[in-house]
Amino acid sequence: MKAKSANESSLQEIEEGLDALLDKARHSQPPLPEQLSSLLAAFIPSHPPPLHTKAYLVLSTFCQNARSLVSGKSQQEEAGTESLARIFQPPIASHLSESRDSDIIAGVSFLYALFQVDRQSASYIFQDDGFADLLSTLIVSPSPPLSLAVSRLFAQASGHKTCRMAIPAEAVTWLRNQSRQTGDRAIRAAAILALIKLSRGMASDSSDLAETPLPGNVEHQDEEYAAQLMEMIAGNSDTRAFVSDAVEGLTYLSVTPSVKQSLADTTVLRTLFTLVPKRTKSVVLHDHTTVLYGILAIAANLCAYKPRLSQEERQMAKLRQLGQGEKQSSSKGDEELSHPLDADMHVQTRCRTAIDSGVLDVLTVATGAESAASRNLVGRIYLCLVEDRGNRGRVLQGGGVKNLSRTIKSYPSSSQDPIPSEALVPIQALAKLAITSSPMQVFGPNEGNMMDAVRPFSQLILHPSASTLQQFEAMMALTNLASHSPICASKVASFPNLLNRVELLLLEDHTLVRRASCELICNLVAGSDEVFARYGGNEGGSQSGTSKIQLLVAMSDVEDLPTRMAASGALAMLTSTTGACRAVFELQKERHRAFSVIGRLIDHSLQVGDTGGVSEAIPVKGDSGLVHRGVVCFRNILNAEKLSHTELMEEIERADLFRVFSKLLNGDLGSYDTTILQCAAEVAKKLADWSSTRTGT
Repeated sequence: MKAKSANESSLQEIEEGLDALLDKARHSQPPLPEQLSSLLAAFIPSHPPPLHTKAYLVLSTFCQNARSLVSGKSQQEEAGTESLARIFQPPIASHLSESRDSDIIAGVSFLYALFQVDRQSASYIFQDDGFADLLSTLIVSPSPPLSLAVSRLFAQASGHKTCRMAIPAEAVTWLRNQSRQTGDRAIRAAAILALIKLSRGMASDSSDLAETPLPGNVEHQDEEYAAQLMEMIAGNSDTRAFVSDAVEGLTYLSVTPSVKQSLADTTVLRTLFTLVPKRTKSVVLHDHTTVLYGILAIAANLCAYKPRLSQEERQMAKLRQLGQGEKQSSSKGDEELSHPLDADMHVQTRCRTAIDSGVLDVLTVATGAESAASRNLVGRIYLCLVEDRGNRGRVLQGGGVKNLSRTIKSYPSSSQDPIPSEALVPIQALAKLAITSSPMQVFGPNEGNMMDAVRPFSQLILHPSASTLQQFEAMMALTNLASHSPICASKVASFPNLLNRVELLLLEDHTLVRRASCELICNLVAGSDEVFARYGGNEGGSQSGTSKIQLLVAMSDVEDLPTRMAASGALAMLTSTTGACRAVFELQKERHRAFSVIGRLIDHSLQVGDTGGVSEAIPVKGDSGLVHRGVVCFRNILNAEKLSHTELMEEIERADLFRVFSKLLNGDLGSYDTTILQCAAEVAKKLADWSSTRTGT
């Protein structure tokens, strides 16, 4: 049997120490010094990745359990931070005081890892008196491995305000020198990342305004850093040594408009996207989580549209500008308050370039990511891509519906609690796709996929944090689904509390929201027996049905044509039953308006009022769809049973419907097809017969 090498024995000892430390942590027992030593040694960069993964797991578990021991105390977070610092600070300081590079690197690398797992305790240690000075002694003449470890530690510390203040000037000078050297790309990438985070952090520290434009010299420096990092990635076949730092640096830089434009190049993006491995059985996705997240963040920044500001938000933006002394900006609009390169036309171009460069393949891989943060970015990117209708077909072909559905299902959901607000973004993206094409084209021939989509769209309408736009698009998507089949319509109608919310939205001031809710109700009336009955579509009728028909009558008289079409279409279907006809008739007798409203569908010059009558406006051809609906409604009402002919004739005369149908049949209202005219002739004949019966002629 072959004997183990010294390195293998050392790795085995480290693993045994990690196992022992994990057991101690789970039983809330204090660690032994040799176990902490194994934990520090596990993060040495030269060790294999599986050992690093295990070490991160042990460190995370240890920190969580240590903090849980102080739960219930008022200063829980502060007490937990101090407790962890007392445990880790002595071995870190001890390692940094050693003479061997391997020991120093172990201490530096462990603190780097601690920043990623528990930044509070790492920051506490980094800010300790004398610690930054101790780091400064390490960079006098360091070896390349030590230079890389220290550069990465400074990059981590630069992300935290309190730590930035502790970094000495000589360390910043050293980082600048390392960013200019060309001998070691990994050190150079880490140094550039540290400088980027320092620069952006210091700018943020000096201003409370997160959206303050970068000074020209800083923006120019960002462009240079971005070019250097991309050159390093593109010019090296093996980027594993520095890819994580380079991608993270580009993530920070990609919020700068000029850098967005430079990155939005097919060659550049394809190079970046190749860093994301294809999803195969041989690839363990979580090993690439950091790089994957960075690539997604870059894509999200490139494709992000500027926020649509409300009137109040625009005023607040102007006040912020005034507060900075830029009084001339008070007259600027939304376009001028943001960078010209963030205008919609540039964002649309960047989105198309991203699709051409293969971002859809990256999104397919990222859909299966374990990281919730990565899945959140997937939803954001899809929403930006489908904002442009021209991209939606390609997104559908690229598996967008499947990926979005999978992303949405990854969020926790229950009947008691609303879905997380993060889930609204991918649901909205899916709704945009569902609006564009027929349900069959979007979800395929499997009706089960359509049924599955009902739940997230309904949740988007009901969610307390949903915007008006999100509710509008979700209703449009459900309208399409409800039109596919009675099964889909019934599924929509049966979702708890959905119809109540849609009916409230029917009363919104916003025309498009009102239209979408009305069209959804119309399609549900057509496809769902439950909704048909709810709106008075039964023989007996009901008080609630009468009130809902009254609402449809009112919606049939609004200015927006699609809303009138939907509401009057629902009325035409409902009046096929005696109960609905009776409800309309009762409304007419009560307020003397219902017949006039329906009459205006045929002759828009008809005045709606208590006395009826017509206007003197010159008649013009109306909409054939509205005319057909109006004629059908009156035919149904006249054919309904158990309605008093005498009272009907009185109300018909009050609404001046004789004149309306006479004008229609004489062609005074325009020319219409045979179907409409035959139905109108049937109504006119019945009116004439009843009129002759009343007069005895």
